Amino acid sequence: MKHQDNSIFANIFPLSRTSMIIELLAGLTVALALVPEAIAFAFVAGVNPLVGLYAAFIVGLITALIGGRPGMISGATGALAVVMVSLVALHGVQYLFATVILMGLMQVTFGFLRWGRFIRLVPHSVMLGFVNGLAIVIGLAQLEQFKVGGGHDAEWISDMPLIIMLLLVILTMFVIWLTPKITKSIPAPLMGIGVVALVVIFFGIDVPRVGDMASISGRFPDFYFPQVPLNIETLIIILPYAFILAAIGLIESLLTLNLVGEMVGDRGGASQECVAQGVANVATGFFGGMGGCAMIGQSMINVNSGGRTRFAAVASALFLLLFILVASPIIELIPLAALVGVMFMVVIGTFAWRSILILRKVPKTDAFVTILVTAVTVATDLATAVVVGVIVASLSYAWN
Repeated sequence: MKHQDNSIFANIFPLSRTSMIIELLAGLTVALALVPEAIAFAFVAGVNPLVGLYAAFIVGLITALIGGRPGMISGATGALAVVMVSLVALHGVQYLFATVILMGLMQVTFGFLRWGRFIRLVPHSVMLGFVNGLAIVIGLAQLEQFKVGGGHDAEWISDMPLIIMLLLVILTMFVIWLTPKITKSIPAPLMGIGVVALVVIFFGIDVPRVGDMASISGRFPDFYFPQVPLNIETLIIILPYAFILAAIGLIESLLTLNLVGEMVGDRGGASQECVAQGVANVATGFFGGMGGCAMIGQSMINVNSGGRTRFAAVASALFLLLFILVASPIIELIPLAALVGVMFMVVIGTFAWRSILILRKVPKTDAFVTILVTAVTVATDLATAVVVGVIVASLSYAWN
């Protein structure tokens, strides 16, 4: 006889008790992987680490509740951070908050105009290039954890520290590979993080940890209006940045929505995702966050860990808030090698390996577009790569 869950959560999230535990653990795994990413992207944008963590919490929570695809994870991303850095350097962080609010309003407008449907026009060859390029970018981003120092003074670690770091990364990847063969009740990435963290703490191994990047301790974000002049000069400053950020955020979010949809067998929700991203960014700007969009790496971690509903994504956001408010001393002890190992497994799982085999079988123009989008994604940014890929594919189709 099938067990029926009569808990209070059953009315909100239609899950059995067993499924809820799996989703909860998936959310915890995602939250652990979000911490170093949010801190790193905050550094890229030139803002306080808590600004990145607040964005990951607020954007993640709102998009989890009202987004177009259950299972997707959103937060602070590098694609947006590289655009924000010049704005922060020239005008300060308050202008960034105002820009994020305007960016969100644009995204809500795009959603109500149902412009999200145009993502269907992106050819499959561009999607393959997007996936492969993002996988390479995620992998290259992890190499920063093998450096000591910051900025231009950063140097690669070497000798025994490098060997220890690599061994811990390999151990994490091995545990993640082995866990599903033993049990499916615990997400493999969470098991990998837990085992490596226990090994490092028990044996007192001196390796870089989350706390070495920055302290994640903080309080609940305060609501306030950005301290900028409300005049036309301010609008002229923030409007170009807001439009670029809105476009990049929606392109990355909608492509991730399609990718997650293929994995879970779901379709649609593009316009709803535009609105959700916009509402989330408006809220983030008023609570001192740097804004964000969908994150393909964390979305893959969530789905592969068993997160299929909104419950896992909501749980990841709430766990992240818990880390900030009370659990920072524990989280800061986690070795970065464990999180690097998790992300390397994401790279392996995200890269479309079959695309290498079919490049000789598909038309040469499709193969060229796939390789082009991959290269441009790595060299510049996702939005540029997708636009270039769509233009080249369209010209090729028109020529034929």
